Amino acid sequence: MTGAKDEAHDEPQDKPHVEPVADEPEATKRPGFVYFLGYGIMAPIARLVFRPTITGRENIPRTGPVILASNHLSFIDSIVIPLSAPRRVQFLAKSTYFTGTGFKGWVCRTFFTSIGAVGVERGAGQAAQDALDAGRSILESDSAFAIYPEGTRSLDGRLYKGRTGVAWLALTTGAVVVPVGLIGTQEIQPVGARFPRIRKVTVAFGEPLDLRRHGSPESGKARRAATDEVMAAIHSLSHQELAGKYNESPPSGTLQKLADRVFPRERV
Repeated sequence: MTGAKDEAHDEPQDKPHVEPVADEPEATKRPGFVYFLGYGIMAPIARLVFRPTITGRENIPRTGPVILASNHLSFIDSIVIPLSAPRRVQFLAKSTYFTGTGFKGWVCRTFFTSIGAVGVERGAGQAAQDALDAGRSILESDSAFAIYPEGTRSLDGRLYKGRTGVAWLALTTGAVVVPVGLIGTQEIQPVGARFPRIRKVTVAFGEPLDLRRHGSPESGKARRAATDEVMAAIHSLSHQELAGKYNESPPSGTLQKLADRVFPRERV
């Protein structure tokens, strides 16, 4: 993971490349008219229609860098969290959401801009490194950044082991981590569903975690311990069954399977 020089070669790095903008990096770009208009319209409508149960909003610091670390059950999670938080929250989204053409491309780009998304290229290696760098830029601008430590959404509803990118970000920037437990979002838009359904959801924000006591971001042991603390806090809010493993596709090919056995890797 970024900054983890001792183990950067060990792990597949699911991070993405941030496209620079003319004057200011996209990750730290100040919210404009589209954001305030979108938030001002969507937040009240979403609360009226879905009537979510939101607890612990007071646990999110109103100023300074903060990481919202959440379980991940549905695409809709990246909309639920920003609309439930008491301050602007940014998160990473596929760059293709911002590069479409025509009316459809404009609608997609406007929507994701309005909810605080930052476009990144997905992939391993340098792309993964750049994604964490984007998160770091957001936090160093004293903003709030949402991340899913599981890496990708859970298709079976279980809570998977956390990847250590969340710990590296917290230990590198000094940001506190607010665990988030989402319940029921997979019922709003199940995998494969084209349109959201009206279902009750719960968004629980836990007490802030200061992970600095775990040690340096350069230490793999510190990152692992800090990540485990975050995942335990998420579990206490979401009450999901624990999967006890990483949420990832099985290695493809004999050589990759052998490499994974011989060289265990830290998931970032």
